[in-house]
Amino acid sequence: MGDVFDLDPTATTRSNANSEGLSRQDASKIDLTTLSPLSPDVMSRQATINIGTIGHVAHGKTTVVMSISGKKTTTFKQEAKMNITIYLGYANAKIYKCAVCVAPGCYMARPSSSPDIVQCPVCHTPAALQRHVSFVDCPGHDILMATMLNGAAIMDAAFLLVAANETFPQPQTLEHLKAVEIMQLSHIMVLQNKIDLVKEATAQQQYDTIREFLKKTPASSSPVLPISAQLQAGIPFVLEYLCHVPVPTRDFTAPLRMTVVRSFDVNKPGDDIVNLRGGVAGGSIQQGVIKVGQLIEIRPGIVEQAVTTDGHSVYSCRPILCRVVSLKAEDNDLQFAVPGGLIGVGTNVDPSLTRQNKLVGHVIGEPGTLPDVFVDVEIEYSLLPQVVGAKVPSGSPGSKAKLTLNPNDALQINIGSLTTSGKVVAVQHEPPVVRVALETPSCASVHECVAISRRFERAWRLIGWGRIVRGTAIQIKPSSKGVAAAPSA
Repeated sequence: MGDVFDLDPTATTRSNANSEGLSRQDASKIDLTTLSPLSPDVMSRQATINIGTIGHVAHGKTTVVMSISGKKTTTFKQEAKMNITIYLGYANAKIYKCAVCVAPGCYMARPSSSPDIVQCPVCHTPAALQRHVSFVDCPGHDILMATMLNGAAIMDAAFLLVAANETFPQPQTLEHLKAVEIMQLSHIMVLQNKIDLVKEATAQQQYDTIREFLKKTPASSSPVLPISAQLQAGIPFVLEYLCHVPVPTRDFTAPLRMTVVRSFDVNKPGDDIVNLRGGVAGGSIQQGVIKVGQLIEIRPGIVEQAVTTDGHSVYSCRPILCRVVSLKAEDNDLQFAVPGGLIGVGTNVDPSLTRQNKLVGHVIGEPGTLPDVFVDVEIEYSLLPQVVGAKVPSGSPGSKAKLTLNPNDALQINIGSLTTSGKVVAVQHEPPVVRVALETPSCASVHECVAISRRFERAWRLIGWGRIVRGTAIQIKPSSKGVAAAPSA
């Protein structure tokens, strides 16, 4: 591949245009030691906290997100046809507070591109921006558990949706709750949705059941709020809760680290070659700051496999070096982006490398600072007492029999936003450590949290979690330089 292109010198001017009511950004003047997620030039343009929506299929996750953000997260044709969430959906929203009205009626939500000061619809006084949140809408179907786990990797807090007109708990309610427990989310709010479809006594009985169940989980102190997302009933209480979720501590001065959860080609069939744009990677920044014009590395990048004379596969990878051409948070152009929220990074990478989510599971960082790429990992693990979310036949693993890991077991491993198959190579019981050969090499850090799933009832079911203690790194070849046909932002 050829060299990367230089940036269009008008990119800075364009990124601050058409943004009436938003704070201006200047990447050349930011002070990382004083910058915070609540700084006006940050919160004005990008979300700084990720809220996951989890729970059983058709319990109202997407409807809740739409009632707050005004955006429908099911954008794919197949999702519209089946009326379910299949892929991770994203939507941003700004939350405002009126200084005159009484809580919770003083809280209101507007789309992400709204100005920093809006008019209260009740008393018509100015309402100030309090939070800018990003929703990660997870699918609830059992066969899409891996997709949900990818979303859990970037959550700071979560809404657990429970339908009031169904029995509690449903299989994926249990499985999703266990997943966010593994990810160590300390802020979970249970939304008892669809209360307009049941009588008050039924809703109260289910509420009591939920409260009793939560006592046995790390979410024992979580609030349970009855709502009707369809009718907007109870939504102001949800907004008030969001304004009191602490913004997680972020490290802006550390080397850039960003997990890719989506990647795509924004060009349309028939576009003229001079108008072609580079590939886009979407994800969440864990640490550091990314700026327009910055040189970045995408790792593993291009993975190469060779077969030795004795039949063994030997992997190597060639990270992709490219330049940041544009940054977006939904419709808002950015000059720089910080941890929190979902960011779209426009690059000058050949779009064939990013189309159809080819970069999902990859990691973006400053050249030479990213972790090794492992082809197998040793995981210090803990297994669940039984499989959750599955109707397991009596006497089989996950019911009365204790879950165990054995050599040659086929597993599914979630590392960050990467989902890959794996095969158990060796097991040590004291302390419990399993060595897993990965089908897809992963750029991962030692001590990084992973989720472990096994196949039951034709679906991958969560059976445990762990942390990487070591791994076998593959050879990293000199970086390739990705190119797009034009450096347009």
